[in-house]
Amino acid sequence: TITLAAPEEDYWARLKRELEIINSMGFPGYFLIVADFIKWAKTEDIPVGPGRGSGAGSVVAWVLTITDLDPLRFGLLFERFLNPERVSMPDFDIDFCQDRRDEVIRYVQEKYGRDRVAQIITFGKLQARAVLRDVGRVLNMPFMQVDRICKLVPNNPANPVTLAEALETEPRLKEMRKEEASVAALIEKALRLEGLYRHASTHAAGVVIADRPLQELVPLYRDPRSDMPATQFNMKWVEPAGLVKFDFLGLKTLTVIDRAVRFVAERGVTIDISAIPVDDAATFEMLGEGAAVGVFQLESAGMRSTLRAMKPDTLEDIIALVSLYRPGPMENIPTYIERKQGIQDPDYLHPMLEEVLKETYGVIIYQEQVMQIAQILSGYSLGEADLLRRAMGKKKKEEMDKQRKRFVDGAAENGVDNKKASSIFDLVQKFAGYGFNKSHAAAYAYIAYQTAWLKANYPAELLAASMSLDRANTDKLSVFLKEARRTEVEVRPPHINHSEADFSVKDGAIVYALSAVKNVGEAAMDLIAERRREGGPFTDLMDFAERVDLKSIGKRALEN
Repeated sequence: TITLAAPEEDYWARLKRELEIINSMGFPGYFLIVADFIKWAKTEDIPVGPGRGSGAGSVVAWVLTITDLDPLRFGLLFERFLNPERVSMPDFDIDFCQDRRDEVIRYVQEKYGRDRVAQIITFGKLQARAVLRDVGRVLNMPFMQVDRICKLVPNNPANPVTLAEALETEPRLKEMRKEEASVAALIEKALRLEGLYRHASTHAAGVVIADRPLQELVPLYRDPRSDMPATQFNMKWVEPAGLVKFDFLGLKTLTVIDRAVRFVAERGVTIDISAIPVDDAATFEMLGEGAAVGVFQLESAGMRSTLRAMKPDTLEDIIALVSLYRPGPMENIPTYIERKQGIQDPDYLHPMLEEVLKETYGVIIYQEQVMQIAQILSGYSLGEADLLRRAMGKKKKEEMDKQRKRFVDGAAENGVDNKKASSIFDLVQKFAGYGFNKSHAAAYAYIAYQTAWLKANYPAELLAASMSLDRANTDKLSVFLKEARRTEVEVRPPHINHSEADFSVKDGAIVYALSAVKNVGEAAMDLIAERRREGGPFTDLMDFAERVDLKSIGKRALEN
């Protein structure tokens, strides 16, 4: 049974309004296709995320089990996802367990036809370092020399530095260009080639589904690493070409949660992770201590420090923290904490806005709050308010002047004087630039809470699952080992008669994985564990040598 967060008639009214918008925009088929492959995944026990992006704001999506969050319980807005006043395609991003995501894509291929389902092409461009390496190779320049030049270009994958910018900011690069003719020739050619497409590959998550064979609609490309065709139009152009895009993403944390739940089941305890209590005292006590190693989105040192200061005690606090812990909004974290702890009084800007801002102690954190402020204070429709939010993000003066007049005039009709309304507009505009999508934050905060709940109640199982997914990463393994010691969880060393190929849990202790030993292959360790299960523990080295094919194991693995 579901506990409703508002009167039942509010749900029916919201459902009716959403259905009218979905039908008028012609998108029922999109919702039903997404609901179908998610329901199939769930019946196949493939872990599916509770939601991602603005889609979690839809009651229709919640009813169809596309998402797991009650939008009315969390104050999520449908118009942030699908705005009737700005026609654009809906876009559900769906997280699946990373190990089984491909099964869902295969199901979609079989259901709609292999000739109607394709991935989407992406084009890799020649960026500063890559173009220097490619040109250097063609010019037969020594590898070490080119490598030295490349390393003078700052490496920032999130915001790549161009070669021209590097020449401006790096004096040594400028000097080498001036002093060495070969370097000058390299840089001159690289500057002309930079930005050109270098290679094609496929988008990590995007898939299109058509109502007829795709070759009738778009040119196709065959990636040699995939048995699935890809559109030759990239992400920007597939929708204008009339195709509908779906995002199938693999999220490692869902796999961690699934493995932890399976470890707990081996104890004889069955957990429905989507139905755990969201007010578990042990979980919030653990988070308040900053003991968040292994907890999704909350495990960085900075996050743990903030948790200790905040002492979260509701899921809403975690949603706020996930949203605030980013460049820009971070400056509001101390204000949020002081107001939460009663050190500072909340400022709701205007009595009419208290209901919208009460949850966040008067701090504007979410894009949805920006929309609700415009709706309540100035009479915007939620569709109009979404357009205002977008305009504030773009900061175009002409559009802002027009919106300010609309906002102030609307507020005046509600008895708010012009000066107060204008100052509220300025404040809202400041926050709108880095406001976070609450639908996405709520869904990811819920996953964070699930991992925290597992850690607080079943620490050995959660840590073993985390180690299993990072067993090739020795740095992460050492962090988890340290955390296990801190939480007094026993970790048994790898043992040929007790360890599995992967990490496991026995009698409340983590049993170290054979495959996590350095320089041994997983397949070889699987073989050892399988032989032990078939014939019982190995009695000595000779017994081991007789029962296991030593050629399959390899000399290096045996020595290790």
